[in-house]
Order: sequence, then C-alpha cells, then structure tokens
Amino acid sequence: MSRQPIVIIGSGLAGYTVAREFRKLDTETSIQIISADHGGFYSKPMLSNALATGKTPLSILNANAEKMAEQLKMTIRSHSRVTAFDPASKNVTLQGGEKLPYSQLILALGADPIRLPLEGDGVDAILSVNDLDDYHQLCITLKGKKDVTILGAGLIGCEFANDLAVAGYRVRVIDISARPLGRLLPQAGGAFLQQRLEAVGIVFHMGAATQRVERIQESLRLTLDNGEVIQTDVLLSAIGLRPRTALAEAAGIKVNRGITVSRSLQTRYSDIYALGDCAEVDGRVLPFVMPIMHAARGLAATLARTPTLVRYPAMPVVVKTPACATVVSPPDPHAQGEWLIEESENGVKALFQSAQGKLLGYALLGMATREKNLLAAQLPAVME
Repeated sequence: MSRQPIVIIGSGLAGYTVAREFRKLDTETSIQIISADHGGFYSKPMLSNALATGKTPLSILNANAEKMAEQLKMTIRSHSRVTAFDPASKNVTLQGGEKLPYSQLILALGADPIRLPLEGDGVDAILSVNDLDDYHQLCITLKGKKDVTILGAGLIGCEFANDLAVAGYRVRVIDISARPLGRLLPQAGGAFLQQRLEAVGIVFHMGAATQRVERIQESLRLTLDNGEVIQTDVLLSAIGLRPRTALAEAAGIKVNRGITVSRSLQTRYSDIYALGDCAEVDGRVLPFVMPIMHAARGLAATLARTPTLVRYPAMPVVVKTPACATVVSPPDPHAQGEWLIEESENGVKALFQSAQGKLLGYALLGMATREKNLLAAQLPAVME
C-alpha cells in the first residue's frame, strides 16, 4: 500500500520552502499543500517596500499555484480552508466536510495581524497588509488619496512609512513607544532612525495611543489618548502579528505564544510538525525570513528520514528603510550586558556586550552598517 501524502497547511514561505527542500531529498513521496488563498508563491517581505517602485500585486507574484505544482511535482489545493485535523485518524477536514488523509502533517499556518480594540464607526476601515491580497486592497484604497496614517512604529510600520513617503504620500506614524523600533534598538538608535525618517517627510506621534476612529465623509478622524485629533485618508495598522494557533489547540496540541514544538519542530504528536510564524521553537517565536529558511531545511531532512535538530546561527535583520540603513541583531532577552554606543553625524554603532566583553548583539545605523558582516561573525548562535 502506497504511503499517504505529506500534507502542508499553508502556502507561504515556510510551507513552500519545506516542500522545495524536501523535493531535493525525495522526488517520489506525494506532497499536498492546502492554501486558504490563491496558493501562488511570492516574497512576503517585499510587500512593505513595493509601492515606491510601482510594483503591482501581479508583478510581485513569482509563480501561480499551477506553476508551483508543476515545479515541485505536488498537489496544491487553492482556496481551501482547513477547519480541523484529527491526529488519531490522521486526516484534515476542509470547509465543506471533505477529509484528506496524511502520513505527516506540517503546520505552516502563519500569523494574523493584531487588531487594537478601538472605538468608533471607522474601525472597519483600518487596513493591514499581511499577504498579497491585502496589498492589492491597499493599492486600490490609496488611489486618489494623499494622507496615510500608520499605527505602529515597529519593523513593518517603519518600512511602510518609508515606502509610502517615497511614493509621494504624506505619512504619519503613531506609537505608544518613545522611539521607532523601540523593541529592537537602543535609545540612540531609535532617535537616529526617527531623525532620518523625519527628513523624508514622515511625522511621528510617539508616546501616544489611538482611542477612536470615526468616519468623516471620505476621511477618517483619529482621536489619541493625549487629546490630539488627526484626520487622514487611509489608516494602516502595523502593530504586530499573532501566531495562528487555534487549529492546533483544538487538536490537543500545546500552544504558548505559538504552537509549541521541539528542536526537531515536532509537536506532541510524532507525525505533526510546525514551523514559521505560527511556531514557537524551544521557546522562541522568530517571524523572520532566515529562521524560516533554517527551520525548513532541518524539517525537510527529518521528513526524509534523517532526524535533524534545527540550529539557528546569528541572523541579523536588515530593516528595509532606505532613508536610514539599519541592521539589527537583538541580544537574547535574558542576556546580561550593556549597550556600548558610538554616535556620529552619519550613523550609530551600538554593541551589546557582556561583562567579559563578548559581543551578544548589535544595532547598526547609517554608515555603521558597513561593519555588519565583520561584527556578525563575532555573534553567538541564536540556538546551537
């Protein structure tokens, strides 16, 4: 009797990279990807810096589902939503009731944008961009508009702000933190980034929270907790992502911040794995490209019957803000040490060092980013 297929739920970078890496090791085993959307492959990180270069949703798409199925010799079920899976009978249930068997199940579910609990009749007009369909909606909404306000001065918020400003929009950014990228950069780095983004026209409202969003004809009126009122044409939320864990939790799989998995990306069930934005690997949720790539290669080897533990080297993150070149490799949250900072007119070099002088993390901005590779070689692995 032939082996049941490997089933991957999710057609993002995590799902497709596992399939691609597995195909390098095994060309025969059947693979199925189940995708809630169109199932095409594209670079999701590109979405936050595509407007200034005039990229359309179609030009961002690398390959549609049909082409991906042909390339990887697999089956792709587009516009198919999984409503449940049963570890005992080893099948997944699709919306409509159809059941699909699996030999091994890969949860590459991604994450959902966090929505703030705001008041007002304009809340349903708030946009977020988490996939290609969202980007398409943003492009439609922006037509004929001039003012864009962004909720959140984190990584994605700053990238979109820079992109929209270069594309010719008047951009405001609102965040409760004192500085942009407050979770990733020390004070001097955040201040330098803000200064450079302000130079391209971005207005920051820091240390403030939005309370109400109301419709005023074709515009939206925001009321902040400090009493300030802002009128804008388009409101984009970029305050973070929440791993999609509901399916796993309903199946009896442990979840914490994400779906809890071991270093082999295995859940409590030996034939169910999780990776990408939905997964918490040995206590870490790392929603970035490089961790996904390393995890996918390790999991592909495990699926090909070579059990492999995931290892994360140092993985500096390049922030896509052309107005201010920025590379950051945050220290482990539990690391003991202090920031040593060198500031100049052209950049900020911030090194997080232990008491013994060992480099544990860095934040480089402006001209200091030239040292990113040299310093990266001195960083410890994220997970050995």
